[in-house]
Amino acid sequence: MHFATTTLMTLVMKWLGYVQPSHLPLSELVKFVFFANLSIVGMNVSLMWNSVGFYQIAKLSIIPLLCIMEVLFENFRYSRDTKLSIVVVLVGVGVCTVSDVSVNAQGLVAAVIAVCGTALQQHYVNYLQRKYSLNSLKLLGHTAPAQAASLLILGPFVDFWLTRNRIDTFHYTSTVTSGPISANSYALEDSPPSRFK
Repeated sequence: MHFATTTLMTLVMKWLGYVQPSHLPLSELVKFVFFANLSIVGMNVSLMWNSVGFYQIAKLSIIPLLCIMEVLFENFRYSRDTKLSIVVVLVGVGVCTVSDVSVNAQGLVAAVIAVCGTALQQHYVNYLQRKYSLNSLKLLGHTAPAQAASLLILGPFVDFWLTRNRIDTFHYTSTVTSGPISANSYALEDSPPSRFK
């Protein structure tokens, strides 16, 4: 639903002239969507199979992995202060969640997939924006429709494979459906079109 809403809004913004046409090759789009969907599914499965504490630690391990990728692939150098800041945050989260950490083999695999997928996606965002001179809204205009389509088509099958439950048998209540709708509405209200000129 999020990516469908994003697709709709980027189309409206293109129609209104706030987003100029841009180009992103199909091969790059497919790679990005793969990494992004791996991140989304991996994070959700990690949260489903692990404790909240382990999930939070896994999320925070994205930061050092992304830093390592930038050092290896972009020859980026971090200051000593930045490195120390990352260590302090990681230690702090470790201390806060040490009593709430439980993990199993499948949860660990899901967390590793989620962390790697998210780091690759973040690295690829930076790469695509630089290489094709895309701002974040132009990149979203290319990626959101592909992500919406791929998740709408593949999502129910992956969900069934992981949970053995079909999404059409879930008991949808107004509480369950109002959360995503209000979150998407708020995100749209928080992004005035004039900001993207």
